[in-house]
Amino acid sequence: MRVLVSGGAGYIGSHTVLALIEAGHDVVVVDDFSNSKPTVVGRLETLSGTHIPVHSFDLRDHDKTEHLFAQGGIDAVIHFAGFKAVGESVAKPLDYYTNNLDATFSLVRAMRRHDVRNLVFSSSATVYGDHAPLPFREDYEPLSASNPYGWTKVMIEQVLSDVARADDLKVALLRYFNPVGAHPSGTIGEDPQGIPNNLLPFIAQVAVGRRPKLSVFGDDYPTEDGTAERDYIHVEDLAAGHVAALEALGRIEEPVRAFNLGGGRGTSVLEMVRAFERASGREIPYEIVGRRAGDLAATWADTTRAAEELGWRATRSIDDMCADAWRWQSQNPDGYPDA
Repeated sequence: MRVLVSGGAGYIGSHTVLALIEAGHDVVVVDDFSNSKPTVVGRLETLSGTHIPVHSFDLRDHDKTEHLFAQGGIDAVIHFAGFKAVGESVAKPLDYYTNNLDATFSLVRAMRRHDVRNLVFSSSATVYGDHAPLPFREDYEPLSASNPYGWTKVMIEQVLSDVARADDLKVALLRYFNPVGAHPSGTIGEDPQGIPNNLLPFIAQVAVGRRPKLSVFGDDYPTEDGTAERDYIHVEDLAAGHVAALEALGRIEEPVRAFNLGGGRGTSVLEMVRAFERASGREIPYEIVGRRAGDLAATWADTTRAAEELGWRATRSIDDMCADAWRWQSQNPDGYPDA
């Protein structure tokens, strides 16, 4: 298949581009580089040994989106493009609703006009809200969220579900848990802009000397060591999940189907700290501070549906995640260079 990957220069998108090429698919990337750097493209071409067509524009530009599809040859879309920082979404909700929803509307309109019927959407476990029982299952309702970023995922899932049923589309909604790690070569990885919002890139920046210490938000949760537990998934496993979902669309009976992509178990903050210390050979200084408002004690996925219907399951361990993250961070202490 020839697959359009929106946001294909981003963290998860770039790893998925490689996985698609390795699986024999042709890839076209569209990315406005608002949260990624053009230098990732050269690295992808070196790793894949192939030229990757890249279109640099915002999907909200309807004319450019239409022109891209009008060139023909696109068989399917994997849609990553969107703003994704939880804290920023609280401070700038209108920016998040406008960007994430309008980009999706523009993309799906162009798909319909040019008879592109297959879509894989980058959703999130945040759609389960604060009240879903553990482990999170895809049939839980009602979906909810605790921040504008999460609500954009809930809303887009609803929009895609309605459009798929009305217009004969096939849509896979992939609800990620906590993607971490990097390509085993250390050539591509996560390069957050500013202060990292997620645990592992923050730990990695402490290990490489960019941050003095880690703040652990609470040690009095009802977990084994008192720190919050999350379901982590290696980004390479996550990329493989996108390929599996794309290739399964033709045999999925429903027009839209949701799948959890996670490791299926919780790992605590301090477990992750110790694993990174093993991987890096460096001590990770940390201090215990108060809980953050809204943080749950534990979250993890039930991944049975993905295993049974996609033939997919996560295979890499926490130690694998930390080893690959450290290889990327130590080889690229300041992330990707500017163009």
